Amino acid sequence: MSTFTNIKTSGDNKVRVTELTRKLQLGPENVIARIALTYSLSKDRLLKLENIQNSSGKEYSKNVLFGTNSNHYIALICTHYNLYKTDKDVPKYIKMHIDDGLELIEEEIKENPNLSGFDFLVQKIDEGLKSIQ
Repeated sequence: MSTFTNIKTSGDNKVRVTELTRKLQLGPENVIARIALTYSLSKDRLLKLENIQNSSGKEYSKNVLFGTNSNHYIALICTHYNLYKTDKDVPKYIKMHIDDGLELIEEEIKENPNLSGFDFLVQKIDEGLKSIQ
């Protein structure tokens, strides 16, 4: 399995993850980070490693970030980028998609300030289901 032990968000996202956690009330900060990662991946964009942001933000251990599901999240990244699970860039892509997802979620919340966390998730699930029909 991938050999990383920690992931750190960008400095800007340290505040962003705290604010989104408070606003959306979906659980602890690691839950918002998981949602951000998968939301960014759902946009089906390939992020470029040269655009990686700083790592001066919130730090998550692999276990706190993913719990017992680390294999699944790593597999999502590996599938998206056609990488093997031990590739040295897997943690960088995880970090980039968390940072990207946090920014995307913040933008949506700014556009819809009365949107609850539950409504946000239901809306995204509905959009995803409609896209595969």
